Amino acid sequence: MGSLAAVAVFCGSRTGTRPVYEETARAFARVCVDRGLALVTGGGSVGLMGAVADAALDAGGKVIGIMPQSLIDRELAHQGLSELHVVDTMHERKAAMAHRSQAAVALPGGAGTLDEWFESWTWGQLGIDPSPTGLLNVQGYFDHLLAQADRMAADGFMSQAHRDMLVVTRDPSDLLEALLAYQPPAPKWTR
Repeated sequence: MGSLAAVAVFCGSRTGTRPVYEETARAFARVCVDRGLALVTGGGSVGLMGAVADAALDAGGKVIGIMPQSLIDRELAHQGLSELHVVDTMHERKAAMAHRSQAAVALPGGAGTLDEWFESWTWGQLGIDPSPTGLLNVQGYFDHLLAQADRMAADGFMSQAHRDMLVVTRDPSDLLEALLAYQPPAPKWTR
């Protein structure tokens, strides 16, 4: 893969019910900063999104937020980010996050997290964006999602190569190392 300068992090606007979610999110942010990587987030101050930003900033890192004006109007924007870019729509947010990063990672979160992350994975399958797509599978949070991906491949709705393109670990350092070593498969329509 090419040079990795920034990682897009998709995660919950809530912290979840288990303290390990926030602890691991903060650890991933610190690992990225230690390697000199910027983080690209949704720009929020709440939940895991806020925790990731705070941990990176506390470690001396750069955090670039991308947020629609409608969410800024609800006072959800993080006020201490290195950069905050305002967009009109959630669609523009996803495109801007992809444009400013060379990898996409999901931490535990809800439907919005999965929406953003699935689009990154799909773009990789189509060859639109060959960046790695990872999951930080904290305490097996994504096990059922991975089982569904296995089923999609087994039942012929995607190639095994596109199932295998997912970079999945439970450890923040291991995830970053796997992202750095990633080699994309051939795009979907060439198989």
